[in-house]
Amino acid sequence: MTEKIAHDYSNRFSRISLVPSSGGVFEVRLAGREIHSKKRTGEFPDQDALVARVGKLLPSVS
Repeated sequence: MTEKIAHDYSNRFSRISLVPSSGGVFEVRLAGREIHSKKRTGEFPDQDALVARVGKLLPSVS
């Protein structure tokens, strides 16, 4: 998923980080804003939906 976001939007941000965690936690944040939380929802996000959401939100954090 990180690679897909980096590929699709590399010209719209300066950095993307993947932070390993334990316990099945999968959190996606953009400029400190929660985009998805597996810990909260109990589910992994749909990759295409998540990538599209990041794309929509990027202009608001640039």
